[in-house]
Amino acid sequence: MNIYESAEDYLEAILALREQRGTVRSIDVVHRLELSKPSVSVAMKRLRENGYIEMDADGFITLLPPGETIAQRIYTRHKLLTQFLIRLGVSEEVAAADACKIEHDLSDETFEKIRAHAMKYTSPEG
Repeated sequence: MNIYESAEDYLEAILALREQRGTVRSIDVVHRLELSKPSVSVAMKRLRENGYIEMDADGFITLLPPGETIAQRIYTRHKLLTQFLIRLGVSEEVAAADACKIEHDLSDETFEKIRAHAMKYTSPEG
């Protein structure tokens, strides 16, 4: 599935906000991504048109199945990569920023190897 990195960032932000707050509006995405309202408005329109999200009459955003799939993939990568980098000794702030850069471009093969390696050290036997 081809989707631009910026769209992945929006979908990931929606998912993260939903987990934190339960509901999400465009203004929440504006604050989380530190972008302008017009930029987020245009992005939300494109995500709606492409079938990734829907917005109700009150402006609440819901991830549709294709958007949920992408958001889960990126958010899972982000969380695991952040924790992995922290365990390597990287500060939390830098680890989160670097994970955000890495999460989009890392191959599935490499990510799975990182995940397997990380799991060795979080399992009871590790």
